Amino acid sequence: MQLFSKVPDSVSKGVFIVVAMLCLSPWISPPIALLLGFLLSQTTGHPFIKYNGKATQWLLKNAVVGLGFGMNLNQALAAGKEGFVVTLFSICSTLLTGILVGRLLKVESKTSYLIASGTAICGGSAIAAVAPIIKAEEKQISVSLAALFLLNSLALLLFPILGHWLNLSEHDFGWWCAIAIHDTSSVVGASTNYIAGSNIANQIATTVKLERALWIIPLSFATAFFYKSSGKAVKIPYFIGLFVLAMLVGTYFKAYEPFFHGIAYVAKRGLTLTLFLIGAGISTSTIKTVGFRPLVQAVIVWVFISVLALAIIELIN
Repeated sequence: MQLFSKVPDSVSKGVFIVVAMLCLSPWISPPIALLLGFLLSQTTGHPFIKYNGKATQWLLKNAVVGLGFGMNLNQALAAGKEGFVVTLFSICSTLLTGILVGRLLKVESKTSYLIASGTAICGGSAIAAVAPIIKAEEKQISVSLAALFLLNSLALLLFPILGHWLNLSEHDFGWWCAIAIHDTSSVVGASTNYIAGSNIANQIATTVKLERALWIIPLSFATAFFYKSSGKAVKIPYFIGLFVLAMLVGTYFKAYEPFFHGIAYVAKRGLTLTLFLIGAGISTSTIKTVGFRPLVQAVIVWVFISVLALAIIELIN
């Protein structure tokens, strides 16, 4: 419910468009954009709410691809080699912990599995992949998505603060974000400008997170096996392939490097706008939909993977 329920539609649209345009400027950081979106939705409202979901997904995918032009393939391969065992261990342990916690809290089984899967790999993308395989109902999907959505928004604001408090290097912070934050949008948003003027944390976080997203494929096959649900197509996020292609182009066509950096900069601003739209999409009904037990499960599993990731990073160093 918005605070100013009698705001004329034209005023609401005008305010929304002006703030959205400001999010494309260098003066608005990703966490501030998220907060502005939420505050706007609770005051003057979201006049374009029916387009919000599609716009968010479109912007996110294109922003991720654009960021690929500013990254180096050799660094990405090094990160992937370094993180294979870490990724496998963190995904399996998070899945098992999530399922166990869900049973202890008596969360409905399919909702519990969706929350565990989303926390382990890639938030909404993992949920979207496994939901049709386990024949999840709309209510089960919406509850799991809402729980992770709320925690993603919180992570975007908290992780940079905690990272500086823990004195994490850019390398370590990038790894922590990639492992412990659910969705790609919040991973990229939290790691952007972790240290002003540097892009190291963002490069590591984005690359490792997208590599983790590829684990949706084995997760989907494993889910189909355990749920005895054959014949379901595995949905592979196509933008991951485009992201890799963008890295290839940006790495080996050095003559166009200034142009590629320009694309990467525009992508960062697009991501900030995406997070503004995510914030604007949070409503009181979304919060109420989650319920107590699924949210507690999501929080416990999230804390588990966050602490585990920090322990792994400390062990590696």
